Amino acid sequence: MKTSVVQVTVKGVMPTHNGCAVFLGNDDKVFVIYVDHSVGNAISMALNGVKKERPLTHDLMSAMLAGLEAKITRVVINDVQDTTFFARIILEMSNEVDTKIIELDARPSDSIVLSLQNEVPIFVAENVFSSTEDMGSILQRVLKQQSEEGE
Repeated sequence: MKTSVVQVTVKGVMPTHNGCAVFLGNDDKVFVIYVDHSVGNAISMALNGVKKERPLTHDLMSAMLAGLEAKITRVVINDVQDTTFFARIILEMSNEVDTKIIELDARPSDSIVLSLQNEVPIFVAENVFSSTEDMGSILQRVLKQQSEEGE
């Protein structure tokens, strides 16, 4: 059975009392995944191209994959149960004999950081995307409020 997917991008990261809200979406819809502060900060740093003095965990993971000559080809947010999202990181490893595709179970938050660092697309299973609430108007309101505060 082949699952249809929808490509999304990170539209914004906003701090909350318990962590961060990560807004993901496309032109049709925006939805939210809540993550802890540390991963929310890692997503923000990756989005903004912040250089770090020392490698953080996600930097280490990317460096290890590069050292093993494995590359992330895409990230798929493939399931949601209640308010918990699930993801898969798709890796490709090639050598002179063969190419191997590997799927890793991962938290969406870590997957998002790695996709941003490695400049690979983020996909959401169509059934997951259609089951989420559209938060586009809330994102627009927050962005407008932030721009007014910055003036």
